[in-house]
Amino acid sequence: MLDIRFIRENPDTVKNACKVKGFEDHVDEILDLDTRVRELKTITQTKTAEKNKITREIPTATDKAPLIAESKKIGEEIAADLAELAEKEEKLNDLLHRVPQIPSPDAPIGADDSDNVEVRRVGEPTKFDFTPRAQWDLLDMNNWWLPEKIGQICGTRTYCLMGEAAELQLAIETYVIQKLISKGFTFIECPSITKPQTIFDAGHFMGSDLSVMNNDVFMLTDTDRCLAGTAEIILNSLHSDEILPENALPIKYAGFSPCFRKEAGAAGRDTRGLARFHQFNKVEQYIYCKPEQSDEMHEHILNNLCEVMEDLELPYRVIANSTGDMGFNKVKMNDVEAWVPSENAYKELGSCSSIGTFQARRTNTRYRENATGDVKFVATLNNTGIAVPRALVPVIENHQNADGSVNIPKKLQPLMGGRTKIGGKHQ
Repeated sequence: MLDIRFIRENPDTVKNACKVKGFEDHVDEILDLDTRVRELKTITQTKTAEKNKITREIPTATDKAPLIAESKKIGEEIAADLAELAEKEEKLNDLLHRVPQIPSPDAPIGADDSDNVEVRRVGEPTKFDFTPRAQWDLLDMNNWWLPEKIGQICGTRTYCLMGEAAELQLAIETYVIQKLISKGFTFIECPSITKPQTIFDAGHFMGSDLSVMNNDVFMLTDTDRCLAGTAEIILNSLHSDEILPENALPIKYAGFSPCFRKEAGAAGRDTRGLARFHQFNKVEQYIYCKPEQSDEMHEHILNNLCEVMEDLELPYRVIANSTGDMGFNKVKMNDVEAWVPSENAYKELGSCSSIGTFQARRTNTRYRENATGDVKFVATLNNTGIAVPRALVPVIENHQNADGSVNIPKKLQPLMGGRTKIGGKHQ
């Protein structure tokens, strides 16, 4: 969320953020409520002081009745003022949680993903001297999955990899984790069960009513818990209510967890193959830093994912997401998309996001400056390390051979027992 002082001093900037991000503008109502809240606080403080003064005078007064009556009258006024104050503060809090983050001046202005801008492209779309197979055909012919059986057992939007494809998925996860550790990230295996407030504190949902998450988040019935859709949720609250020493920053985490999403509203999208499931695994990069370090850290974690694309020997491109596509809590966002031959298109494999102090204000995560001793909010950033099985799609399609076998990228071969390919006629 944004600092109310920032909104007071920069209303036009906040209004513009609402406009370019496509969110409802509550700025005028917020400012009116803020003014009234501050008035009521002053009024109640003044009246409380007056009531206390009268209360002290009552014991020594010759005629106590008028003072008692006046004290009672003021007490009733204070109660009414406090009731209005509570109502106005609740409404103000809700509206403050509906104000989007201010986008970077460098972010493309646009309504949706059609306004995204390609930043760079690495490698060329894969060319084949045979007719390439789609991922589902490769999975079928190599007996690498059981979509119908798993659908019967577990329901729609579930998957189960088998044999060498399952080994390859594990190798990709392991490789990325080891790569991030070598770059100074602390590896954390995160729980997937959490509290709704923890998800809310990540700033992906608007307002103060936690039930707004019900369409997207799996709530665990008869408990106070739910399932997290990304390790970012847990990592974001890892230092809640703490004051970190400046020397500790930046803090870099590589979080791994199973992720759970209802994918509400996604009916009919990516229903075939390994693209969109209720459960999947993800390695998440997450950083706490000083706000002035944010741009540097953004490039750091973006480049990490780009390196992973190159290590997996995939053609890819980097996208600058438009203001209307970057979401509620982001300052700027870059998608990394890999080439998928069966779709003749680049498909998103990860999103790199700068959040500024937006999340830290919700979790009250701060740091103390060495020079001044001042306490300030940290900035946070996140990016995919790798998400599977989504990442398997471009890997098996781009590296396939005419016989249905799949070449293993060189960086992964040590994690695959030295094998250079899997699948094919030997199956």
